[in-house]
Amino acid sequence: MSRILLFNKPYGVICQFSSDGLHPTLADYIALSDYYPAGRLDTDSEGLLLLTDDGKLQHRITDPQHKLPKTYWVQVEGIPDEAALQALHSGVKLNDFTTRPAEVHLIDAPANLWPRDPPIRFRKNIPTAWLELTIHEGKNRQIRRMTAAVGFPTLRLIRCRIGKWTLDGLTPGQWRQV
Repeated sequence: MSRILLFNKPYGVICQFSSDGLHPTLADYIALSDYYPAGRLDTDSEGLLLLTDDGKLQHRITDPQHKLPKTYWVQVEGIPDEAALQALHSGVKLNDFTTRPAEVHLIDAPANLWPRDPPIRFRKNIPTAWLELTIHEGKNRQIRRMTAAVGFPTLRLIRCRIGKWTLDGLTPGQWRQV
C-alpha cells in the first residue's frame, strides 16, 4: 500500500534529501527513509509538498496528463486589474510556451498565514494583493513567470493544495502521513 506524506515546506528549503551545502533539506525535517518528493517547489516558495514511497504514484501525481490541479496563494506587487486577471485565466504567453488556462481570484490574505523568514520586501508606496491561482501544469517557476508577464511580480508564493490534499493544519516544517 502506498504511503503519502504532506509536508509544509518552509521558505529556503530545497526539495531533496541530500545536502547542497547551502540550504536546509527535507532530511532536516523528515527522518523517514524511502520517501521521495512527488514534484518540486522552488527554494524561495513555501507550502504543500507531497512525498510518497511509491514510484508509480509519484509519477501519477507529477504527470501533467493527469491534470492534478495545484492551487497557490500568491502575493503580488500591485493590485491586479481585470485585464491582468483575464490574461491569467485565459493563458499567458511566456518565452517558451503558453500556459493553460488558470483559475484565478483576488482574495484577502489567507487566514492563519505564518510570517515568512525573511519577510518579503516592503515598499511604502506600492500596495500588494493576494491571488488564489490554480493551474493544471507545473513548468519551472511558472506562477512567478505568469504574474510577472501580466505586470504584477510575485513577492510570496505558497502552494496550498494539490488535488485533494491541502496544507490545512500544518505549520511550516511540519508533516503528517495520510
